[in-house]
Amino acid sequence: MALTPSNMLPLGTKAPEFELLDTKDNNKKSLDHLKGLKGTLIMFICNHCPFVKHVNSELSQLAKDYIAKGIKCIAISSNDVEKYPQDSPEKMAENAVENDFIFPYLYDQTQEVANSYDAACTPDFFLFNENLELVYTGQLDDSRPSNGIPVTGKDLRAAMDALVEDQPIDKNQKPSMGCNIKWK
Repeated sequence: MALTPSNMLPLGTKAPEFELLDTKDNNKKSLDHLKGLKGTLIMFICNHCPFVKHVNSELSQLAKDYIAKGIKCIAISSNDVEKYPQDSPEKMAENAVENDFIFPYLYDQTQEVANSYDAACTPDFFLFNENLELVYTGQLDDSRPSNGIPVTGKDLRAAMDALVEDQPIDKNQKPSMGCNIKWK
């Protein structure tokens, strides 16, 4: 596993549109259909990454805590499933159930969406405002699988709280860290 930081897409970047298969119900879903009234969190994750496994329960809780506040969460897996069959759409659907994901878990088969977001690692987070302008791209928190720091989501939660409360979001954002996206 290669420790890879996120690329930190410039703040203010408009969210690239997409239409992808939702592995939970086998229907195509678009960003326009899924976006939240107040904001939209797009998370690049996968099934097998130890960094994602470490935070899955927090990702599930984040979605539950913020959906009523107008922020919708969307997860996307862009990994090459030929080389990493554990990240297949069927396994994604199972993982969504196991981790109680209330958000769509989309499959980016062509990897075009990951490229358009300049996603680099799993997990990689992109928080957009109601106009789909990027306001946060950074880490969930300081916890990593082997550092003993509890998973709290404090960095991302602070940005989401500020967005909900129409407060400024700290522009000093630490990159997320995780496994690199498994490119074809």
